[in-house]
Amino acid sequence: MNKPLLSVIVPAKDQAPFIRDSMTSLMRQFDDPSVMEIIVIDDGSTDGTGELAAAFTSQLPGLKILRNETAHGVATARNHGLDEATGRYITFLDPDDWYAPGHLPRITTEIEQLGVDFLRVDHIRHTNGIRTIHKAPQARRGVRLNPRDDIAPYNLSTMVDYPFPPFGIFDGGLKDAGLLHFLDGRQTAEDRPWVWRLHLKAESYAVSTQLGAFYRRGVSSSLTQVFDRRQLDFLPCFQEVFRLVAEDPEPERFWPKAARQFLAIACHQLKRAEQMDKHYLGELHTGIRATLDTLPEHVSEESLALLDHKRRQLIKPALRSAA
Repeated sequence: MNKPLLSVIVPAKDQAPFIRDSMTSLMRQFDDPSVMEIIVIDDGSTDGTGELAAAFTSQLPGLKILRNETAHGVATARNHGLDEATGRYITFLDPDDWYAPGHLPRITTEIEQLGVDFLRVDHIRHTNGIRTIHKAPQARRGVRLNPRDDIAPYNLSTMVDYPFPPFGIFDGGLKDAGLLHFLDGRQTAEDRPWVWRLHLKAESYAVSTQLGAFYRRGVSSSLTQVFDRRQLDFLPCFQEVFRLVAEDPEPERFWPKAARQFLAIACHQLKRAEQMDKHYLGELHTGIRATLDTLPEHVSEESLALLDHKRRQLIKPALRSAA
């Protein structure tokens, strides 16, 4: 059996309103859709998401539906899809997002021509009917780059601030090397250690000028809209980021960016804290302190000292939770 050119991994839970749009967009990619292996992980859906996706089997001959009777979360679902993927290249598609016609053939051709480990793309955000372009924070396009060179500096937006798995295509060899899997069981911020691992350990990447990935924002079921324990997943995810940096041959080069990024997200969650249950707020405070304690002391002190007044006031209660 021939190896598929591209594996598309689609984790989906209760996405009946949108899954047909994403599947239809996959029909409008390659002239021969059989070059795609499409792996939909139906992660404990109760609204018929898996059945709606399976209805596209005749138009998408490489479509596979994997069913979890109970939900395991997006990270585990993507990992399940990765374990099953056999394509020369791999990409991810969230079930409420979609591609413009011909987007996947264009980026597959580009990664082949450039010969890089992974290729990132800009995306179009669709929010309540309004579309805006969001660009990857790297101005050099269509050229081979060193991923490690695009992590720092700490005070500018860099490629580790653009985690989004669906906006890119990845050589299948990265999966074999253990560089594409996510921190199992996590439902938010799972893409943070994922993007850091890629940029620390992959050998090459590029950014494309192609624009054809659509990101649906403002959906009520999106995890960016909830305020429960799942939002605390950024804590173990950044503990993993800090572990990756600590084990790197050049940790001092990357500590400032890792710490700054963690503090920015911690302050964002603290700003939303009034919408959280008080119990989760306590966990948030103690978790921030515990995660900061995994940093080298000089890194933690220097990063806290660089916070502006507003963020410093936000994080003070968490720092007092040390006792």
